Amino acid sequence: MAGLAEARAAHLVEAGDQALTVSELTAQVRALLEGAPGLRDFWVTGEISNFKHHTSGHLYFTLKDEGATLRCVIFRSRAVLLPFRPSNGLKVLLRGQIGVFERDGSYQCYGQDMAPAGLGALHLAFEQLKERLGAEGLFRPDLKRPLPRLPGRVALVTSPTGAALRDMVRVAGRRCPSVQLILVPTLVQGGEAPAAIVRGLALAGQVGCEVVILARGGGSLEELWAFNDEAVASAIRACPLPVVTGVGHETDFTIADFAADLRAPTPSGAAELVVPDREALVAELAGLAAAARQAVRGQLRRGREQLAALAGRGPLSRPAAAFAAQRTRLGQQAGRLVAAAGGRVVARRAQWHSAAGRLEALSPLGVLSRGFAVCRRPDGSIVRQPAQAPLGSAVEVLLREGRLLARVEGHGPGLG
Repeated sequence: MAGLAEARAAHLVEAGDQALTVSELTAQVRALLEGAPGLRDFWVTGEISNFKHHTSGHLYFTLKDEGATLRCVIFRSRAVLLPFRPSNGLKVLLRGQIGVFERDGSYQCYGQDMAPAGLGALHLAFEQLKERLGAEGLFRPDLKRPLPRLPGRVALVTSPTGAALRDMVRVAGRRCPSVQLILVPTLVQGGEAPAAIVRGLALAGQVGCEVVILARGGGSLEELWAFNDEAVASAIRACPLPVVTGVGHETDFTIADFAADLRAPTPSGAAELVVPDREALVAELAGLAAAARQAVRGQLRRGREQLAALAGRGPLSRPAAAFAAQRTRLGQQAGRLVAAAGGRVVARRAQWHSAAGRLEALSPLGVLSRGFAVCRRPDGSIVRQPAQAPLGSAVEVLLREGRLLARVEGHGPGLG
Protein backbone atom coordinates (compact mmCIF):
# COMPACT_ATOMS: atom_id res chain seq x y z
CA MET A 1 0.00 0.00 0.00
CA ALA A 2 2.82 2.35 0.84
CA GLY A 3 4.30 1.80 -2.60
CA LEU A 4 1.04 2.56 -4.32
CA ALA A 5 0.68 5.81 -2.38
CA GLU A 6 4.18 6.85 -3.25
CA ALA A 7 3.60 6.08 -6.95
CA ARG A 8 0.35 8.06 -6.97
CA ALA A 9 2.02 11.05 -5.35
CA ALA A 10 4.84 10.95 -7.87
CA HIS A 11 2.27 10.80 -10.69
CA LEU A 12 0.42 13.82 -9.33
CA VAL A 13 3.65 15.77 -9.12
CA GLU A 14 4.43 14.92 -12.72
CA ALA A 15 0.84 15.79 -13.82
CA GLY A 16 1.02 19.08 -11.99
CA ASP A 17 4.14 19.99 -13.82
CA GLN A 18 2.38 19.30 -17.13
CA ALA A 19 -1.12 20.65 -16.25
CA LEU A 20 -2.68 23.48 -18.31
CA THR A 21 -4.22 26.53 -16.80
CA VAL A 22 -7.90 27.17 -17.50
CA SER A 23 -6.93 30.01 -19.79
CA GLU A 24 -4.49 27.81 -21.69
CA LEU A 25 -7.05 25.04 -22.13
CA THR A 26 -9.72 27.51 -23.22
CA ALA A 27 -7.28 29.05 -25.68
CA GLN A 28 -6.64 25.62 -27.21
CA VAL A 29 -10.37 24.97 -27.46
CA ARG A 30 -10.80 28.39 -29.08
CA ALA A 31 -8.03 27.70 -31.54
CA LEU A 32 -9.59 24.34 -32.47
CA LEU A 33 -13.10 25.74 -32.89
CA GLU A 34 -12.18 28.94 -34.64
CA GLY A 35 -9.68 27.17 -36.84
CA ALA A 36 -12.09 24.49 -38.04
CA PRO A 37 -12.98 25.27 -41.69
CA GLY A 38 -16.63 24.37 -41.25
CA LEU A 39 -17.04 26.71 -38.28
CA ARG A 40 -15.53 29.86 -39.77
CA ASP A 41 -18.37 30.66 -42.20
CA PHE A 42 -21.64 28.76 -42.05
CA TRP A 43 -25.44 29.10 -42.07
CA VAL A 44 -27.47 27.77 -39.19
CA THR A 45 -31.24 27.77 -38.70
CA GLY A 46 -33.21 27.92 -35.48
CA GLU A 47 -35.79 29.81 -33.45
CA ILE A 48 -34.87 33.04 -31.66
CA SER A 49 -35.28 33.12 -27.87
CA ASN A 50 -33.99 35.34 -25.06
CA PHE A 51 -33.67 38.19 -27.55
CA LYS A 52 -32.16 41.45 -26.24
CA HIS A 53 -31.43 44.61 -28.19
CA HIS A 54 -28.76 46.23 -26.03
CA THR A 55 -28.46 50.00 -25.67
CA SER A 56 -25.07 49.68 -27.37
CA GLY A 57 -26.84 48.49 -30.50
CA HIS A 58 -25.63 44.89 -30.22
CA LEU A 59 -28.13 42.02 -30.55
CA TYR A 60 -27.94 39.15 -28.07
CA PHE A 61 -30.11 36.04 -28.42
CA THR A 62 -30.21 32.26 -28.39
CA LEU A 63 -30.93 30.03 -31.36
CA LYS A 64 -32.65 26.82 -30.44
CA ASP A 65 -34.28 23.75 -31.88
CA GLU A 66 -35.74 20.61 -30.29
CA GLY A 67 -32.39 19.29 -29.10
CA ALA A 68 -29.90 22.13 -28.49
CA THR A 69 -29.27 25.84 -28.00
CA LEU A 70 -26.65 28.19 -29.41
CA ARG A 71 -25.69 31.53 -27.90
CA CYS A 72 -25.40 34.25 -30.54
CA VAL A 73 -24.43 37.88 -30.84
CA ILE A 74 -24.64 40.33 -33.76
CA PHE A 75 -22.62 43.46 -33.20
CA ARG A 76 -24.07 46.88 -33.95
CA SER A 77 -22.06 47.41 -37.15
CA ARG A 78 -23.82 44.38 -38.67
CA ALA A 79 -27.14 44.74 -36.84
CA VAL A 80 -27.93 48.10 -38.47
CA LEU A 81 -27.78 46.41 -41.88
CA LEU A 82 -30.56 43.94 -41.12
CA PRO A 83 -33.71 44.74 -43.17
CA PHE A 84 -36.05 43.47 -40.42
CA ARG A 85 -36.43 43.46 -36.66
CA PRO A 86 -35.63 40.14 -34.93
CA SER A 87 -37.99 38.99 -32.22
CA ASN A 88 -38.59 36.00 -29.96
CA GLY A 89 -40.22 33.03 -31.65
CA LEU A 90 -39.07 34.00 -35.14
CA LYS A 91 -37.36 31.23 -37.11
CA VAL A 92 -34.32 32.57 -38.91
CA LEU A 93 -31.31 31.70 -41.02
CA LEU A 94 -28.13 32.99 -39.40
CA ARG A 95 -24.78 33.33 -41.09
CA GLY A 96 -21.83 33.50 -38.76
CA GLN A 97 -18.72 31.94 -37.28
CA ILE A 98 -17.97 30.13 -34.03
CA GLY A 99 -15.91 31.86 -31.39
CA VAL A 100 -15.11 31.18 -27.74
CA PHE A 101 -16.03 33.66 -25.04
CA GLU A 102 -13.12 32.82 -22.74
CA ARG A 103 -14.40 34.68 -19.69
CA ASP A 104 -17.43 32.40 -19.44
CA GLY A 105 -15.72 29.39 -20.91
CA SER A 106 -18.44 29.07 -23.53
CA TYR A 107 -18.62 29.18 -27.26
CA GLN A 108 -21.05 31.31 -29.26
CA CYS A 109 -21.91 32.29 -32.78
CA TYR A 110 -20.86 35.71 -34.02
CA GLY A 111 -23.51 36.60 -36.60
CA GLN A 112 -22.75 38.42 -39.81
CA ASP A 113 -26.15 38.33 -41.49
CA MET A 114 -29.63 37.03 -40.75
CA ALA A 115 -32.87 36.50 -42.64
CA PRO A 116 -36.24 35.07 -41.71
CA ALA A 117 -36.62 31.43 -42.63
CA GLY A 118 -39.67 30.72 -44.76
CA LEU A 119 -40.57 34.44 -45.12
CA GLY A 120 -38.57 36.97 -47.10
CA ALA A 121 -36.67 39.46 -45.01
CA LEU A 122 -37.86 42.35 -47.15
CA HIS A 123 -41.47 41.29 -46.83
CA LEU A 124 -41.12 40.95 -43.08
CA ALA A 125 -39.44 44.35 -42.85
CA PHE A 126 -42.28 45.83 -44.89
CA GLU A 127 -44.93 44.39 -42.58
CA GLN A 128 -43.09 45.49 -39.46
CA LEU A 129 -42.61 49.06 -40.71
CA LYS A 130 -46.20 49.26 -41.89
CA GLU A 131 -47.46 48.11 -38.50
CA ARG A 132 -45.25 50.53 -36.58
CA LEU A 133 -46.01 53.60 -38.71
CA GLY A 134 -49.68 52.75 -38.65
CA ALA A 135 -49.60 52.57 -34.86
CA GLU A 136 -47.91 55.99 -34.83
CA GLY A 137 -50.83 57.43 -36.81
CA LEU A 138 -48.97 58.22 -40.03
CA PHE A 139 -51.65 56.55 -42.17
CA ARG A 140 -54.73 58.05 -40.46
CA PRO A 141 -57.58 58.76 -42.90
CA ASP A 142 -58.19 62.21 -41.41
CA LEU A 143 -54.68 63.23 -42.53
CA LYS A 144 -55.52 62.66 -46.20
CA ARG A 145 -55.77 65.91 -48.16
CA PRO A 146 -58.21 66.39 -51.05
CA LEU A 147 -56.83 66.88 -54.55
CA PRO A 148 -57.42 70.17 -56.40
CA ARG A 149 -60.20 69.70 -58.95
CA LEU A 150 -58.61 71.91 -61.61
CA PRO A 151 -54.83 72.05 -61.00
CA GLY A 152 -52.81 74.37 -63.18
CA ARG A 153 -49.36 72.91 -62.36
CA VAL A 154 -48.47 69.36 -61.36
CA ALA A 155 -45.06 68.26 -59.99
CA LEU A 156 -43.78 64.87 -61.19
CA VAL A 157 -41.23 63.39 -58.76
CA THR A 158 -39.79 60.51 -60.76
CA SER A 159 -36.85 59.35 -62.83
CA PRO A 160 -36.22 61.57 -65.87
CA THR A 161 -35.37 58.51 -68.00
CA GLY A 162 -38.03 56.02 -66.93
CA ALA A 163 -41.13 54.86 -68.76
CA ALA A 164 -43.25 56.23 -65.91
CA LEU A 165 -42.49 59.82 -66.99
CA ARG A 166 -43.41 59.14 -70.61
CA ASP A 167 -46.67 57.48 -69.59
CA MET A 168 -47.70 60.38 -67.35
CA VAL A 169 -46.85 63.01 -69.98
CA ARG A 170 -48.87 61.09 -72.57
CA VAL A 171 -51.92 60.74 -70.33
CA ALA A 172 -51.80 64.37 -69.18
CA GLY A 173 -51.48 65.62 -72.77
CA ARG A 174 -54.49 63.59 -73.82
CA ARG A 175 -56.67 64.65 -70.91
CA CYS A 176 -55.85 68.36 -70.60
CA PRO A 177 -52.86 69.85 -72.48
CA SER A 178 -53.20 73.19 -70.65
CA VAL A 179 -52.04 71.64 -67.35
CA GLN A 180 -48.32 72.31 -66.82
CA LEU A 181 -46.12 69.38 -65.76
CA ILE A 182 -43.03 70.24 -63.71
CA LEU A 183 -40.43 67.45 -63.58
CA VAL A 184 -38.54 67.03 -60.30
CA PRO A 185 -35.94 64.39 -61.26
CA THR A 186 -34.93 61.85 -58.64
CA LEU A 187 -33.46 58.40 -58.20
CA VAL A 188 -36.12 55.73 -57.76
CA GLN A 189 -33.97 52.66 -57.10
CA GLY A 190 -30.90 51.79 -55.08
CA GLY A 191 -29.42 52.66 -51.74
CA GLU A 192 -29.30 56.41 -52.41
CA ALA A 193 -32.86 56.60 -53.74
CA PRO A 194 -34.71 57.19 -50.43
CA ALA A 195 -32.69 60.31 -49.62
CA ALA A 196 -33.11 61.54 -53.22
CA ILE A 197 -36.89 61.05 -53.05
CA VAL A 198 -37.04 62.98 -49.77
CA ARG A 199 -35.20 65.89 -51.41
CA GLY A 200 -37.45 65.70 -54.46
CA LEU A 201 -40.62 65.90 -52.38
CA ALA A 202 -39.26 68.91 -50.50
CA LEU A 203 -38.41 70.65 -53.78
CA ALA A 204 -41.82 69.82 -55.29
CA GLY A 205 -43.46 71.84 -52.54
CA GLN A 206 -41.47 74.94 -53.55
CA VAL A 207 -41.98 75.20 -57.34
CA GLY A 208 -45.45 76.69 -57.39
CA CYS A 209 -47.44 73.53 -58.05
CA GLU A 210 -50.74 72.44 -56.54
CA VAL A 211 -50.32 68.66 -56.36
CA VAL A 212 -47.46 66.12 -56.52
CA ILE A 213 -47.23 62.74 -58.25
CA LEU A 214 -44.56 60.39 -56.87
CA ALA A 215 -44.09 57.59 -59.37
CA ARG A 216 -41.94 54.87 -60.87
CA GLY A 217 -42.59 51.90 -63.12
CA GLY A 218 -42.96 48.28 -62.09
CA GLY A 219 -40.23 46.07 -60.66
CA SER A 220 -39.40 43.47 -58.06
CA LEU A 221 -39.80 44.04 -54.34
CA GLU A 222 -36.12 44.83 -54.11
CA GLU A 223 -36.33 47.34 -56.97
CA LEU A 224 -39.28 49.11 -55.33
CA TRP A 225 -37.70 49.05 -51.89
CA ALA A 226 -36.82 52.77 -51.89
CA PHE A 227 -40.54 53.49 -51.51
CA ASN A 228 -40.68 51.33 -48.35
CA ASP A 229 -38.44 53.73 -46.44
CA GLU A 230 -39.61 55.46 -43.27
CA ALA A 231 -37.97 58.74 -44.28
CA VAL A 232 -39.89 58.73 -47.57
CA ALA A 233 -43.18 58.14 -45.74
CA SER A 234 -42.44 61.03 -43.37
CA ALA A 235 -41.48 63.30 -46.30
CA ILE A 236 -44.83 62.58 -47.98
CA ARG A 237 -46.71 63.71 -44.90
CA ALA A 238 -44.42 66.74 -44.50
CA CYS A 239 -44.96 67.88 -48.10
CA PRO A 240 -47.19 71.01 -48.15
CA LEU A 241 -49.05 69.69 -51.21
CA PRO A 242 -51.26 66.62 -51.60
CA VAL A 243 -49.22 63.65 -52.85
CA VAL A 244 -50.47 60.93 -55.18
CA THR A 245 -48.36 57.78 -55.57
CA GLY A 246 -48.19 55.65 -58.68
CA VAL A 247 -45.53 53.04 -57.93
CA GLY A 248 -45.16 49.76 -59.77
CA HIS A 249 -48.15 47.76 -60.95
CA GLU A 250 -51.66 47.41 -59.57
CA THR A 251 -50.68 44.56 -57.23
CA ASP A 252 -47.66 46.39 -55.81
CA PHE A 253 -48.13 48.17 -52.49
CA THR A 254 -45.45 50.23 -50.75
CA ILE A 255 -45.20 52.16 -47.52
CA ALA A 256 -45.33 55.34 -49.62
CA ASP A 257 -48.77 54.29 -50.89
CA PHE A 258 -50.14 54.11 -47.34
CA ALA A 259 -48.63 57.49 -46.41
CA ALA A 260 -49.83 59.25 -49.58
CA ASP A 261 -53.03 61.24 -49.80
CA LEU A 262 -54.14 58.99 -52.66
CA ARG A 263 -52.71 55.83 -54.20
CA ALA A 264 -52.97 55.06 -57.90
CA PRO A 265 -52.25 51.56 -59.26
CA THR A 266 -49.73 52.82 -61.86
CA PRO A 267 -48.03 56.06 -62.94
CA SER A 268 -50.58 56.38 -65.78
CA GLY A 269 -53.36 55.90 -63.26
CA ALA A 270 -51.90 58.67 -61.11
CA ALA A 271 -52.00 61.07 -64.07
CA GLU A 272 -55.61 60.03 -64.73
CA LEU A 273 -56.56 60.90 -61.15
CA VAL A 274 -54.72 64.23 -60.99
CA VAL A 275 -55.18 65.77 -64.47
CA PRO A 276 -58.80 66.66 -65.28
CA ASP A 277 -60.43 65.42 -68.49
CA ARG A 278 -60.98 68.47 -70.70
CA GLU A 279 -63.75 66.84 -72.73
CA ALA A 280 -65.58 65.83 -69.57
CA LEU A 281 -65.24 69.40 -68.24
CA VAL A 282 -66.61 70.84 -71.48
CA ALA A 283 -69.54 68.44 -71.35
CA GLU A 284 -70.15 69.31 -67.70
CA LEU A 285 -70.10 73.04 -68.45
CA ALA A 286 -72.50 72.51 -71.35
CA GLY A 287 -74.84 70.62 -69.04
CA LEU A 288 -74.66 73.38 -66.43
CA ALA A 289 -75.37 76.04 -69.07
CA ALA A 290 -78.37 74.08 -70.36
CA ALA A 291 -79.66 73.66 -66.81
CA ALA A 292 -79.23 77.40 -66.19
CA ARG A 293 -81.10 78.30 -69.36
CA GLN A 294 -83.89 75.91 -68.45
CA ALA A 295 -84.12 77.44 -64.98
CA VAL A 296 -84.31 80.98 -66.41
CA ARG A 297 -87.01 79.95 -68.88
CA GLY A 298 -88.98 78.38 -66.06
CA GLN A 299 -88.74 81.54 -63.96
CA LEU A 300 -89.85 83.71 -66.88
CA ARG A 301 -92.77 81.42 -67.60
CA ARG A 302 -93.91 81.46 -63.99
CA GLY A 303 -93.52 85.25 -63.88
CA ARG A 304 -95.70 85.69 -66.97
CA GLU A 305 -98.31 83.36 -65.51
CA GLN A 306 -98.37 85.30 -62.23
CA LEU A 307 -98.66 88.63 -64.11
CA ALA A 308 -101.49 87.33 -66.20
CA ALA A 309 -103.29 86.13 -63.09
CA LEU A 310 -102.92 89.54 -61.43
CA ALA A 311 -104.07 91.34 -64.56
CA GLY A 312 -107.29 89.36 -64.56
CA ARG A 313 -108.47 90.52 -61.16
CA GLY A 314 -108.57 93.65 -58.97
CA PRO A 315 -107.49 97.12 -60.18
CA LEU A 316 -105.29 95.77 -62.97
CA SER A 317 -108.40 94.45 -64.75
CA ARG A 318 -109.88 98.07 -65.02
CA PRO A 319 -106.86 100.39 -65.06
CA ALA A 320 -108.80 103.57 -66.22
CA ALA A 321 -111.38 103.32 -63.43
CA ALA A 322 -108.68 102.54 -60.90
CA PHE A 323 -106.70 105.60 -62.03
CA ALA A 324 -109.76 107.88 -61.82
CA ALA A 325 -110.62 106.66 -58.34
CA GLN A 326 -107.05 107.13 -57.26
CA ARG A 327 -107.01 110.67 -58.64
CA THR A 328 -110.23 111.50 -56.77
CA ARG A 329 -108.80 110.22 -53.50
CA LEU A 330 -105.62 112.21 -54.04
CA GLY A 331 -107.70 115.39 -54.74
CA GLN A 332 -109.68 114.90 -51.55
CA GLN A 333 -106.54 114.40 -49.53
CA ALA A 334 -104.96 117.51 -51.11
CA GLY A 335 -108.04 119.59 -50.18
CA ARG A 336 -107.90 118.44 -46.62
CA LEU A 337 -104.18 119.22 -46.48
CA VAL A 338 -104.73 122.76 -47.87
CA ALA A 339 -107.55 123.45 -45.39
CA ALA A 340 -105.47 122.20 -42.50
CA ALA A 341 -102.49 124.24 -43.64
CA GLY A 342 -104.63 127.41 -43.99
CA GLY A 343 -105.95 127.04 -40.49
CA ARG A 344 -102.47 126.65 -39.15
CA VAL A 345 -101.28 129.77 -41.02
CA VAL A 346 -104.10 131.91 -39.55
CA ALA A 347 -103.37 130.67 -36.05
CA ARG A 348 -99.65 131.29 -36.46
CA ARG A 349 -100.29 134.83 -37.78
CA ALA A 350 -102.47 135.71 -34.75
CA GLN A 351 -99.79 134.39 -32.41
CA TRP A 352 -97.19 136.52 -34.20
CA HIS A 353 -99.25 139.76 -33.90
CA SER A 354 -99.81 139.12 -30.19
CA ALA A 355 -96.08 138.54 -29.56
CA ALA A 356 -95.20 141.66 -31.60
CA GLY A 357 -97.56 143.77 -29.49
CA ARG A 358 -96.00 142.54 -26.29
CA LEU A 359 -92.55 143.15 -27.63
CA GLU A 360 -93.50 146.72 -28.69
CA ALA A 361 -94.77 147.47 -25.23
CA LEU A 362 -91.49 146.40 -23.73
CA SER A 363 -89.28 148.16 -26.28
CA PRO A 364 -87.20 151.18 -25.10
CA LEU A 365 -88.17 152.91 -28.31
CA GLY A 366 -91.78 152.76 -27.18
CA VAL A 367 -90.84 154.52 -23.96
CA LEU A 368 -89.01 157.24 -25.87
CA SER A 369 -92.02 157.77 -28.13
CA ARG A 370 -94.09 158.63 -25.10
CA GLY A 371 -91.81 161.63 -24.17
CA PHE A 372 -89.30 159.93 -21.93
CA ALA A 373 -85.50 160.08 -22.37
CA VAL A 374 -82.67 157.66 -21.62
CA CYS A 375 -79.40 158.87 -20.08
CA ARG A 376 -76.20 156.91 -20.95
CA ARG A 377 -72.57 157.20 -19.95
CA PRO A 378 -69.90 157.43 -22.66
CA ASP A 379 -69.31 153.66 -22.37
CA GLY A 380 -72.96 153.00 -23.26
CA SER A 381 -74.16 151.95 -19.80
CA ILE A 382 -77.54 153.32 -18.63
CA VAL A 383 -77.48 155.91 -15.82
CA ARG A 384 -80.07 154.90 -13.22
CA GLN A 385 -78.75 156.79 -10.16
CA PRO A 386 -77.04 160.21 -9.75
CA ALA A 387 -74.00 158.51 -8.31
CA GLN A 388 -73.41 156.84 -11.69
CA ALA A 389 -72.87 160.29 -13.26
CA PRO A 390 -70.49 162.38 -11.09
CA LEU A 391 -70.46 166.13 -11.32
CA GLY A 392 -68.67 167.34 -14.40
CA SER A 393 -68.97 163.97 -16.23
CA ALA A 394 -70.22 163.81 -19.79
CA VAL A 395 -73.48 161.96 -20.52
CA GLU A 396 -75.60 161.20 -23.58
CA VAL A 397 -79.35 161.77 -23.51
CA LEU A 398 -81.38 159.70 -26.01
CA LEU A 399 -84.65 161.26 -27.20
CA ARG A 400 -87.38 159.95 -29.50
CA GLU A 401 -85.70 161.83 -32.26
CA GLY A 402 -82.00 162.52 -31.89
CA ARG A 403 -79.78 162.80 -28.81
CA LEU A 404 -78.19 165.40 -26.53
CA LEU A 405 -74.62 165.58 -25.33
CA ALA A 406 -74.57 167.14 -21.80
CA ARG A 407 -72.36 167.56 -18.78
CA VAL A 408 -73.60 167.00 -15.21
CA GLU A 409 -73.64 170.24 -13.24
CA GLY A 410 -75.63 169.09 -10.23
CA HIS A 411 -77.64 166.33 -8.58
CA GLY A 412 -81.19 166.52 -7.29
CA PRO A 413 -83.77 164.28 -5.63
CA GLY A 414 -85.76 161.59 -7.57
CA LEU A 415 -89.41 161.67 -8.61
CA GLY A 416 -90.53 159.61 -5.71
